[in-house]
Amino acid sequence: MSTGTSGQALVTFEDVHKSFHTASGETVALQGISQAIGKGEFVAVIGPSGCGKSTLLRLLCGLEQPTRGRIRYSGGAVDFGVAFQEHRLLPWMTVEDNIALADHMTAKFSKASRERARDLCALVGLNGFEKRMPSELSGGMRQRTSFARAMYAKPELLLLDEPFGALDALTREKIIADAERIWLERRFTAFLITHSIDEAVQLADRVLVLSPRPGRVAAEITVDLPRPHVRERSNPRYVQLCDQLRRLLEI
Repeated sequence: MSTGTSGQALVTFEDVHKSFHTASGETVALQGISQAIGKGEFVAVIGPSGCGKSTLLRLLCGLEQPTRGRIRYSGGAVDFGVAFQEHRLLPWMTVEDNIALADHMTAKFSKASRERARDLCALVGLNGFEKRMPSELSGGMRQRTSFARAMYAKPELLLLDEPFGALDALTREKIIADAERIWLERRFTAFLITHSIDEAVQLADRVLVLSPRPGRVAAEITVDLPRPHVRERSNPRYVQLCDQLRRLLEI
């Protein structure tokens, strides 16, 4: 199984199971997940609603613990950032203050914090909007701010929980292209949860397809296209990969 260009695993799932106790009994969300995420690799996960995609992400960031099996991290722990579908910006803070929220919360905010926030504004295409409030931004700009905030602490692992899903098609297309550009520049490890086949193929090195609940890895597809993938959308191989994933999801 591929573990990215470095060949070194940053995170490894070892026969991970996750179940929840509910009023109607036990619900098995994930079953037998054994996967490695390589250092510098971009992995996407797709699957039908309710298959356990978001549970997988919550396990990665420690919000949930496996019922059985374990998750191993390189060096024992991994620094991560998270960008959600809902931007979750604080409405009383400016763009740059929202980006540097971690330093504000720990009383470490400094001139260097502001400079880093402004550098990230430039990276995600928010030059000139550093002092704006969230209410003054478009939906796409709010998601750019959320994306920049997730990268603020220079995470080893960036977790993306459908961060582009609520955007209109044109805005989503532009932000996905920018996300690929940023990943190519920074080469952090990324783990994307998405419902979009096109989004998965454009961004990922490898796509994991989860089965209906209980979620199991039904297929693992390597996106064997030159980077940047955005330039390959008319490539017959790009279309073939999208069709292959679509058929897998219809099974």
